[in-house]
This record gives sequence, C-alpha cells and structure tokens, in this order.
Amino acid sequence: MKLFPHAHATHPQWRMAAALVLAQLRAQMALPDHAQAPPLGVLYITDHYAAEAQTILEHLAAELPEVTDWVGTVGVGIAANNVEYFDEPALAVMLCDLAPEQYRVFSGVAPLLASGRGRGAQSFEAHTALVHADGNTPELAELIAELAERTRSGYVFGGLASSRRGVAQFALSSAGQQRGQGAASGVFRGGLSGVAFAPSVGMVSRVTQGAQPVDRERLVTEAEGNLVLRLDGEPALPVLLDRFGLSLDRLPDTVQRLRSTFVGLRAAPEDGGRAGAAVGLRVPGQFGADVLVRHIIGLDPSRGGVVVAERVTTGSYLAFCERSAQAARADLMRVCTEVRAELEPEEASLSLAAALSGTDAGASAPQAQRIVGAVYVSCAGRGGPHFGAPSAELQIVRHALGDVPLVGFFAGGEIAHHRLYGYTGVLTVFTAPVAA
Repeated sequence: MKLFPHAHATHPQWRMAAALVLAQLRAQMALPDHAQAPPLGVLYITDHYAAEAQTILEHLAAELPEVTDWVGTVGVGIAANNVEYFDEPALAVMLCDLAPEQYRVFSGVAPLLASGRGRGAQSFEAHTALVHADGNTPELAELIAELAERTRSGYVFGGLASSRRGVAQFALSSAGQQRGQGAASGVFRGGLSGVAFAPSVGMVSRVTQGAQPVDRERLVTEAEGNLVLRLDGEPALPVLLDRFGLSLDRLPDTVQRLRSTFVGLRAAPEDGGRAGAAVGLRVPGQFGADVLVRHIIGLDPSRGGVVVAERVTTGSYLAFCERSAQAARADLMRVCTEVRAELEPEEASLSLAAALSGTDAGASAPQAQRIVGAVYVSCAGRGGPHFGAPSAELQIVRHALGDVPLVGFFAGGEIAHHRLYGYTGVLTVFTAPVAA
C-alpha cells in the first residue's frame, strides 16, 4: 500500500478550488511513493460550498475517472495536514490506495449488511467503518450502535455533518444499490452513509477528550430518563450547587455558571462493580474514551434533580467537568503518542516475551507500520479558536505524526466505538508495513 494522495484548497469559487486540488493530486499520483490509481476518494467541503455539493462531486468524479467510489460530507470547517479552514470556502480530498474487495460504500440506497451476509459480489466482511450522519436523523444514537453491530470489531468512527447552509453526505458506489431504490446521485441528505473496511485494512483509531473533570466520579443511584435525581445516595441538585458554591437564591448567576459546566457520563461496568472507574478517569484530571460529555440543560428544584442532554441509567457514573484548552491539548498529544507507539513495536521486547512464555525467541517480531493516510474528525467547538491559534489543533497532530496525508472535518458530533460523542476529536490512521 502506497501513500494516499491528498490535497486541499480555498477559493471563493469552488471550480478554482477544485482545479487547485486536482493539480496537487495529479502531481502526487505521479510520484513513485504515492498511489497511481487509488479507487476510493474521501471528500470534505465547507458549508460555503454546500449548495454545490452535487456539482462538485460530479466534477471530481469526471476529472478522476480512476476513482470509482466517493464518500464524505460537509462541515463548518474542514481539516488537512497542518491546516484547518473555518468560515471560508474550501475543500479537501484524499484518495485511498485500497483494493475493491477491501471496502464497501454504504448509504440509504445501499445499506451495509451484517458482516458476512450477502452472496457473491455482495458478500463482504466489514471490520470497521467511516461513518457520516445527519444530526437531525431520528434515533441517531441507536442507528449508530446498530451499524457498529454490523461490523466484526464493533467499532465505527466519523462524525455528524455540520453546516449553516444545509447538510449533505457523499456516498457514490461503483457496486450499485439495492433494487427498487431508484436513481442515486451520490449526494444524500438525512440518515447515515460512509465506507466499511475489511479486516485486511490496517488501522489505528483513538478518541481525544476536550473536557476536564473538576469533581470526583459519583455513582448515579437514581435517575429517570434525562433527569439525574441522586448521586451517591444524595439529591443531585444540592450536590451540584455545593460543589460550585452556587445558590438558587441567585438564579441568574447560577444559570450563567452552569452554562460552562458539563457532565461526563460513563456506563456501569459489566461486572457490576466499580473496577472500571480507572478507565473513566484515566489519570487524575483526565477522562478516558468511555466517557460521554454532555450539557446540563435544566434544574428540577422540586425533586432535587439535574437534567442533562443524555438519558442516564441508575448504576452509571457521573463527574462534573468543564471544557479546557490545556486538557484538550494534553490529551490530543497523548493519543497521538499512543498511535505512534502502536506503529513502532519495541524489538527488544520480543526476546523478553519469548523467554517469559517459553516460546521460540527467533519468532518473527511484530512488524513496524507506517502511516499512509489519516482521517481526523473534531468537534466544531474545538479547532484553532479553542487551542489558542489558527490551525493549532492540526499542528499538534502533525508535530506528533509527521508529514502524513490527512483530511477531516469539524463535526456537529463525533462518532467512535458505537457512541456519539461531543467536544472530542477522533483520529484514525491507515497503516501499511514498513518495507524491509
């Protein structure tokens, strides 16, 4: 697998931006270390171009006939290697060097079947998937979980389209669509779409949090829907007010303070104990990837409850938190470091592991991997403004991963595992063995 050609450009006229992108792609495709005829394109556009989504897709597909399949969506901002585009017209493209049997584009007219189902050309084993979705889709969280169940790993990644001018998703498939669905243009509004990948496609994916806990994790001992009634056996509202020194007698000040306060929610461990607490709070002052950050959206003084923007179950865990640029920066550096560490196994550990297990020390060592492409989906509330400077978030990624092909977008919600996150970043890299 060779490096994925990628390009990005900004211009008030989309045709000029597309021309700049095509020139970059063709120059890279002529290089020996880049793919010459990659069949899968990933396309992200800012919402300035949303009205021209169909025309842009048709233009790129005509100019790049070797690219037979396309996926992507619209964002209020888009990302590329070392740069982000917010509040300006821009587009970014990455062409993936995968064999046709290694991926499958899906959409409302060509849904992803459960892994292993189908016959002949329709048979495909999905290991994971890049997912784009419309945030207005009913029961979206359930649909994401159902899609994850159709993959062998149970892990999907991606995000919700974000736009001030109408959302759109790209899902153009050379494999066709289900009978009876009518003509499909490759541009969709509503629902989910994306591309599933076979087990043979090497990937590493991580979630980085953007909020910092400001309180210890507490057990939810009573909850009804979105209403949290008791924490560690105590009424939830007094616990919240006491933690931040607030009072209902000064309601305007209290409401203003709580607008910047969130809750981090973690499901109860399957064993019913509290053994998983160290996962929720990875280290003091830092959330793990199993925590969902949600707004506080209301107070219920009559019942002593706190209303949050998520259904909460009794037996789960809750920690009050705040958004923090410092915590977001540190956690992004952490996940990038984890990705690098997973790609570069320590050769010295092989002989030690063999000695401890009694196996052959001459066995093949884990082969080092290199990054051939990456997708980064970040919250629309992050980006340069949150990290302190234009493109600062993407500069952190480049500093950690190096000069690798990367595209992405700033989403209205981030998808990872089988969940819908908020205020996070989801980094996924495509890998290939390092040549001997």
